[in-house]
Amino acid sequence: MQANAATQSLNQYLTFYLAGEEYAVSILQVTEIIECVTLTKVPGAPVWIRGVLNLRGAVVPVVDLGIKFGIGPTEVTRRTCVIIVELTTNDERLVMGVMADSVHQVVEFRPDEIQNAPAFGPKVRVDCILGMGISNQKFVVLLDIDHVLSSNDILAAATATAAAEVVDVVPSDAAVSAVA
Repeated sequence: MQANAATQSLNQYLTFYLAGEEYAVSILQVTEIIECVTLTKVPGAPVWIRGVLNLRGAVVPVVDLGIKFGIGPTEVTRRTCVIIVELTTNDERLVMGVMADSVHQVVEFRPDEIQNAPAFGPKVRVDCILGMGISNQKFVVLLDIDHVLSSNDILAAATATAAAEVVDVVPSDAAVSAVA
């Protein structure tokens, strides 16, 4: 019974790289990982929204966290991918894509393996960090994906999505394929 309690207290995270640093999001919020396809740019969208993609008929805005965090745009390579996540804001579920240089692995952290976010150091706002996990003797920044984007940011993404739907600029589903 004690092993079952220990298993329940583990938290799983998907780790990914962005500008050489390792970040992670709760695996419970990740719906899939896809290869980085050609994104459709939406006029008037904030610079950190790299564009939108067609995910089985749904228009999904794709956020470049490199730009959002002030570390520069994500360079698209053969390993670049889009992590599809579900956000909850104002009791509403939203689906968005997050660009990553590459996905690394799924890791498990016990609550005692997660340290509080420092008051300085990471290149993200501290309120966006759940904590710092240690994996292979290196810190992993655990992101609170629901807080990475502010309400105004979500509104901007929703506006970009609506604009893409109105002008029907979304590329075909054929360009999207799952990453194994």
